[in-house]
Amino acid sequence: MTEVDDVQVTRRSYDALAEQYEEMARNIMAENPFDRAALSIFAELVHGAESGPVVDLGCGPGRITAHLSGLGLDVSGIDLSPEMIRLARKAYPDLRFEEGAIESLPMGDGSTAAVVAWYSIIHTPPQRVPAVLTELARTLRAGGYALFGFQSAVEPGVIEYQHRVATSYRWNIDSFADVLSRNGFRVIAQLSREARPDERTPQAWVLAVKN
Repeated sequence: MTEVDDVQVTRRSYDALAEQYEEMARNIMAENPFDRAALSIFAELVHGAESGPVVDLGCGPGRITAHLSGLGLDVSGIDLSPEMIRLARKAYPDLRFEEGAIESLPMGDGSTAAVVAWYSIIHTPPQRVPAVLTELARTLRAGGYALFGFQSAVEPGVIEYQHRVATSYRWNIDSFADVLSRNGFRVIAQLSREARPDERTPQAWVLAVKN
């Protein structure tokens, strides 16, 4: 697959800011009960289903991967940025991390029990998101879970805005749920919350299962 320009820009941007990002994100989980709740619910559902591998897509320096491992999941991480992968392997040497792009994943058909895309689709232009969801669905077994986190928009549709790293897109939660339902998934839960004082936008998460 030929790599498009915005993917290259995103990789270079996160490579350049990897250490700053790792430091900034280090304590986010401890400070955010909503994130912990979403990930805990996800882990409990995966445990209750047929066991199997879980993949943290766009894992960055590995904090979500490590958190899910602490919740008992057999989880590995994939990220576009080689520098992020280096930091993740350094911080969590007992976990598995590899380079990869969310639009072309290095996993076989139906090979995963669940995937997490925690703020991993925010830099993907909306016209390519359906193809990304189709790729995620390809890797999941039937009934497998997918959890998404993203900056959200009150207005219907998608809003482009300037993220600190690279151009990003804020999805209205219902609009994103609709795209999921048209690309191989059934939405089973969703949550929107207001921005904290240190955030610029509202936040959202959506939990879905592969049809």
